Amino acid sequence: MLDFGGQYNQLIARRVRDLKVYCDLKPCDMTAAEVEKYAPIGIIFTGGPNSVYGEGAPRIDRRILQLGIPVLGICYGAQLIAHTLGGEVEHAETSEYGKREFTFIKRSPLSENIPEASVCWMSHTDRVVSLPAGFEVLAATPSCPVTAFGNLAKCVYGVQFHPEVVHTEYGNRLLENFLYRVCGAKGDWTMANFVSEQVARLKEKIGDKKVLCAMSGGVDSAVAATLVHRAAGKNLTCVFVDHGLHRKNEPEEVVSVFRDGLGMNLVKADAQERFLSALAGVSDPEKKRKIIGAEFIKVFEEEAKRIGAVDFLVQGTIYPDVIESGKGKSAVIKSHHNVGGLPDVVDFKEIVEPLRDLFKDEVRRVGIELGLADSIVWRQPCPGPALAIRIMGEVTREKLVTLRDADAIFREEIARAGLERDIWQYFAVITDSKTVGVQGDFRTYENVIALRAVTSVDAMTADWARIPYEVLERVSTRITNEVKHANRVVYDITSKPPATIEWE
Repeated sequence: MLDFGGQYNQLIARRVRDLKVYCDLKPCDMTAAEVEKYAPIGIIFTGGPNSVYGEGAPRIDRRILQLGIPVLGICYGAQLIAHTLGGEVEHAETSEYGKREFTFIKRSPLSENIPEASVCWMSHTDRVVSLPAGFEVLAATPSCPVTAFGNLAKCVYGVQFHPEVVHTEYGNRLLENFLYRVCGAKGDWTMANFVSEQVARLKEKIGDKKVLCAMSGGVDSAVAATLVHRAAGKNLTCVFVDHGLHRKNEPEEVVSVFRDGLGMNLVKADAQERFLSALAGVSDPEKKRKIIGAEFIKVFEEEAKRIGAVDFLVQGTIYPDVIESGKGKSAVIKSHHNVGGLPDVVDFKEIVEPLRDLFKDEVRRVGIELGLADSIVWRQPCPGPALAIRIMGEVTREKLVTLRDADAIFREEIARAGLERDIWQYFAVITDSKTVGVQGDFRTYENVIALRAVTSVDAMTADWARIPYEVLERVSTRITNEVKHANRVVYDITSKPPATIEWE
């Protein structure tokens, strides 16, 4: 995939991989020689925010379209194909956003097993008004006469709509047609194959050398460590820093699963008092993050010195981290952050990132292939500073106990309702507000607990989850009855944007 900066680009890649075909997101300025050397079976040009005729708009090396490799352009990518080969693109009199019904005018391999008329998702202000020589219109809507086009002989296609989003009725089938009927894909990208190939590569790379891993207890570091453990065995040492900010029972579970269950060489560094002392009196979220990050590095450095020099440092980097660090034309959303800062304090020769080609859902599937417990594989995402940024204001021991108990109840009730796989992320927050309540025969003045739950595809955007009222009622009743220092529960119904998923 050549990346032109569209908002759905990661989603396209995930859809392709879900169809058991490996794909890689590359910068759109990749040359034809580089593409030829990479030797893909097909190329997808992604969408993007620019107008192809605008000054500074991203272009492609025209020779890519002459390599004989099948190409599918999506939205901006489709317009770019037309523009590059001599067609015409102009600003549309009527912009199209949202669902539109389109009709296939001419059948092609792209439209196999798709009805003549169906619904697609449009998002564009420009449109193709004339096609290059050798191309023909394949589909249209009343306001977009060139909804899909192609040169069937050269296997080059363009679609104005977004087949990767769920709102496009047969979008997945269209992508499948391109991959299998046009590109000749074999469908051999599976997590079982990935595990066996990766373990073999790691064994060859690591041999009998020493490996160090900072284990957070999250899904990414857990799966990365388990993969490396398969290859390195006792030569792998994992360091788990217990900073006292984890969710309820997480440190105990990490030790139980990885040290006791899998037999990993796991070092648990107890630093709870140290972190709480460093955070005393601090309310600003950015200061909390910096203090926790700096203290984590100090603790890890002390443990690493006891272990001594190692050959490899394992990081749980996943594919979105690579993309968000500025790969391709996408904006730099965050710097490469897994185990941030550790390379400077560890005596090692090389970094090993066994998951850097995988999306989060693929990482979970690898965890399942490795036999990890559901409680690890489906663990809720948690930010690096953990509960410290789910506590508004100063972090105290009392607030941590209150939040752990409230959060555990929320997660228990979501699981009991069978919603844990339907909601992207859900957690409790202890606000910096107290309200009057009546518990028993007594007046109380205690903390307000906020519940946050969102649905999302990639966490770039998110909507608040429509949890059934009866589930929310059970959660509220249990928290106000079972949790000390909590007398009110509220539910956050804000989407992202304008809010973020986390509160701090």
